[in-house]
Amino acid sequence: MEQWTREGEALTELILDVFRLNGRLIVAGDRLVAELGLTSARWQILGAIAYAERPEPVAWHARTMGLHRQGIQRIVNELESEGIVEFRPNPHHKRAHLVCLTKKGRKLFDAAIALQVPWANALADGLNLKDIATAKSVIDELKSRVDRTGESSEKLS
Repeated sequence: MEQWTREGEALTELILDVFRLNGRLIVAGDRLVAELGLTSARWQILGAIAYAERPEPVAWHARTMGLHRQGIQRIVNELESEGIVEFRPNPHHKRAHLVCLTKKGRKLFDAAIALQVPWANALADGLNLKDIATAKSVIDELKSRVDRTGESSEKLS
């Protein structure tokens, strides 16, 4: 049985910590936006739509978020039924409609961000900006490597 390299073992520990952090962030996000009738999942999708450079179909948002299209589609459909998002025709694809925030959706997203800003600022207080940038850089590189391996255990070349 192959053994971890020192780097492989350290990366595995980092991955486990990222999983633990993700769980805590989801719980904290749920608490933060609960008064708005949102969950972390719904808020994450609103953010993907709000921050997209242009309107995109559900599949693109799912890819960007690293999630399955079906789960995103279910939530987007719920948001659409509540008047938070709307579907618009996609000139490039007949069935893959573009997802856009409605005025109600924009207002809801802006309210969530108004709650998130002081929370994020408090979390960041005392952290070194260079360390945050380094952590982001490592995460970005790991995302790229996972994407290149097709989310499998293949060795990178």
